[in-house]
Amino acid sequence: MLRLKKYNLKNKTITLFSLFFVLLFLSCDKVVELDLETGDPKIVIDAEIIWEKGTSGNEQTIKITRMAPYYSANVPKVSGAHVRVENSEGTVFTFNESVPGLYVCTNFVPAINMEYKLFVDVDGQTLTATEKLIPVPPVDKVDQEFMADISGPDLIVVTFYYKDPADQTNYYLTDYKTDLLPYPEYTSTSDEFINGNEINEKFTDTDLKPGKVLDITHRGISKNFYNYMNLILEVTNSNPFAAAPGNIRGNIINTTDANNFALGYFRVCEANHFTYTVK
Repeated sequence: MLRLKKYNLKNKTITLFSLFFVLLFLSCDKVVELDLETGDPKIVIDAEIIWEKGTSGNEQTIKITRMAPYYSANVPKVSGAHVRVENSEGTVFTFNESVPGLYVCTNFVPAINMEYKLFVDVDGQTLTATEKLIPVPPVDKVDQEFMADISGPDLIVVTFYYKDPADQTNYYLTDYKTDLLPYPEYTSTSDEFINGNEINEKFTDTDLKPGKVLDITHRGISKNFYNYMNLILEVTNSNPFAAAPGNIRGNIINTTDANNFALGYFRVCEANHFTYTVK
């Protein structure tokens, strides 16, 4: 009995000392900003031509910015660029600047499996990229279920289903937007081992509760864009605020100066876009 009391007193002393040490350490904590080198402010082109099922697809946008220093709160917008997209039949679609850095086309004509080529003239450089408009099968159904979670209450899982075409190799990219997340969550899918079968895509979050709304975009994408996105998702773990160890090159080529490449990826996709309210 006496031994037990002595042991408890010793543990309490160690615990109090440890707590004091932690508080002392925290009181000395401060934010340290490293003096990082500033690299070449490369052009960044966010060019997604996306044709949502059930729409004409005539209005499309392309964003052009520059890389900013790591600690900068603002992303520099690029004005004055000349932007156009040309299809394989020679039809040209001009993108006019509506606000700084945002270029809009209102008469775009999407066509499945049509090849499109992007042209951006900026800073005396010509940037180009080519991609084909990839189709996506329709979503057949959406449902939800509960999944056991040993760390807390059961999780709500929202699942949508679609039939993968059997006569081709397909790649898909899905993003989920909700007020639970500060940024969209992306998942990529290949039919390599499930070609021609029903595929399901799942989303869950510990804070996903009845009444919450999910905004879901599910695209058909090219193999090259699938590989590009996988590299980004592997590096960032679906977190666009994480820092990549290096610049991941897209499909945009500088035909004026090959060494002065732009960042980003020109992609042309058909997409299912829908919302789901959790029950």
